[in-house]
Amino acid sequence: MRFVPMSELLYRARSERYAVPGFCVWNAESIEVVLRVATEVKAPVILMAGPGEFPLLSPRDLSAIAQALAKRFDVPAALHLDHGDSLEQVEICLAAGFSSVMLDFSTRPFDENVDALRRVAKMAHPHGVSVEGELGRIGRADQVTTESHAESTLTDPVEAAVFVKETGIDALAVSIGNAHGHYTALPRLDFDRLARLHEAIQVPLVLHGGSGTPRADVQRAISLGIAKVNVASDVVTAARQSLLEQWVAGKNLWVPAAQAVAMQKITKVLRNWFLISGAAGHA
Repeated sequence: MRFVPMSELLYRARSERYAVPGFCVWNAESIEVVLRVATEVKAPVILMAGPGEFPLLSPRDLSAIAQALAKRFDVPAALHLDHGDSLEQVEICLAAGFSSVMLDFSTRPFDENVDALRRVAKMAHPHGVSVEGELGRIGRADQVTTESHAESTLTDPVEAAVFVKETGIDALAVSIGNAHGHYTALPRLDFDRLARLHEAIQVPLVLHGGSGTPRADVQRAISLGIAKVNVASDVVTAARQSLLEQWVAGKNLWVPAAQAVAMQKITKVLRNWFLISGAAGHA
């Protein structure tokens, strides 16, 4: 299997009213378990990595590992730069073979965000690579998450329509009350705003901060145009808790053995999200 442009996955998902989950990955083990579970449940999937993961593996090395592992599986999948923070990082990921890239300039002035994403689209599209942008600020729900902003600003549907038209992006991450990290209280998603965004915009919409969002809310959001749901905190937390429990109990002090058990915990999270998103059975 070769990674495909993310847009190929998202347009079908939007048409058939399910969402493709995007899972955070950071090493060979996490990449393998995501692709394996996706294959088992016959689901399309998006592997995501960005500035929070690159201190462990560079984009080039992470992509090389992902490309090698992908040969063992046969599901539609994309390799995605999540929350890229510079044009230089986008260029590095394009050279490394990512099939989708996101540049997050949502904290910048509107015109600067537009100009940067327009440039990314011009760089990526000739290579068949999809582009995701973000408009509105998606905040943080906890102090652990490194991406995003301290405060949220909701996405304006009128601005969003202009943004998509001017940039030529393939997917738009929206702020409708969602946040990155683990929620300390249940999120209150603005479904009326999402409906207006879906009506105003012709590209698939992305919900960041899926972890901890009630199943019913995720599925309602999908019915209103969300075609990709990002899941990072649920995955990382499952691995972290497993490692801590093992080591506090004095078990599996040999790191490879402990990681193998942690990957089993991640498997449960992945299966659950393939069912919540409706992606299972669509590969």
